Amino acid sequence: MSENQLYSVIIGTGSYIPSRIIKNEDFLDRKFFNKEGERLKKSNQEIIQKFQEITEIEERRYIEDEYVTSDMAFFAAKEALSSAQLDKEDLDYIIVAHNFGDVNFDNQKTDILPSLGSRVKYKLKIQNPNCIAYDLPFGCPGWVQGLIQANYYIKAGDAKNILVIGAETLSRISDPHDIDSMIYADGAGAVVIQAQDSEEPIGILKHKSRSDTINHAMLLKMGLSYNPDYKDDTLFMKMNGRKLYEYALNTVPGLVKETLDLAGLEISDIKKILIHQANAKMDDAITKRILKFYGQKLDPREIMPMTITKLGNNSVATVPILLDLLNKKKLEDHQLKSQDHILFASVGAGMNVNAVLYKVP
Repeated sequence: MSENQLYSVIIGTGSYIPSRIIKNEDFLDRKFFNKEGERLKKSNQEIIQKFQEITEIEERRYIEDEYVTSDMAFFAAKEALSSAQLDKEDLDYIIVAHNFGDVNFDNQKTDILPSLGSRVKYKLKIQNPNCIAYDLPFGCPGWVQGLIQANYYIKAGDAKNILVIGAETLSRISDPHDIDSMIYADGAGAVVIQAQDSEEPIGILKHKSRSDTINHAMLLKMGLSYNPDYKDDTLFMKMNGRKLYEYALNTVPGLVKETLDLAGLEISDIKKILIHQANAKMDDAITKRILKFYGQKLDPREIMPMTITKLGNNSVATVPILLDLLNKKKLEDHQLKSQDHILFASVGAGMNVNAVLYKVP
């Protein structure tokens, strides 16, 4: 006779998608430079057309001037708590994944004191001192890593209800004279995870993470503007896109397979792959390679919903926003139902990669 075990189950989701829409044509008047400080020779029309072909990004969302990252995190958290029908005072942990803190519109300076976790708890007006709030800077895979940490707390019997948020404001830390700035966007997503007893496995089943720093730590880093006329010492996020693409393609598929192997499952058992929305071409290539491991020739888009076309790359927020949109039936041709297996996967600064296998109760 089977005994009940404790599992980590998502009982509520929420998201905040900024209202400010930035289309590709909004970059037509931008001055773009290469890393040597030379003006790019191609016309902006050509640059944007090629950019859209590779990334599939047509538009992205930027945070409203009056808000900062912790505001978006708060909005997503409120929605997730409402969805979960959980009293905020019953939360044991609040984990906020981000990378740049609250970046103000006026001066574009990073502000991380107090932590964004503390700010979200304050904005939620939670009085419970046993609700522990903290931040998780882990690159774009931060929210997925937050799920993994939450699972450890629940499995250890240390927590029953945990709020995991991913929120980022990339528009305020990207170099406006670097063509990579067109990739970045803003947003927030959140989930409430609850400890539940079950005779059969549900919720978070298996997970894997890896960090490769010796040769890859600097693929994403901070640096000065490419514009030689930019006189101050403001630091912007810089990315080695080609090397990052190669790294992701060489590591994410294998890590996903390792995660499935831990559970004794194959890709045919997976209903959806929710992967970090970094670049449509890259995500297609990663998913094709995963399918190839198992001799599958599906169109990646059958199991991999995409939001990048309209929302861009909003870092730690992409995967929880995907999940929230799925739950609210807002993604055409993609739905979830009870007993479906889904995979969360991400890759980003560090370089860090992770995956979580989840079974919908």
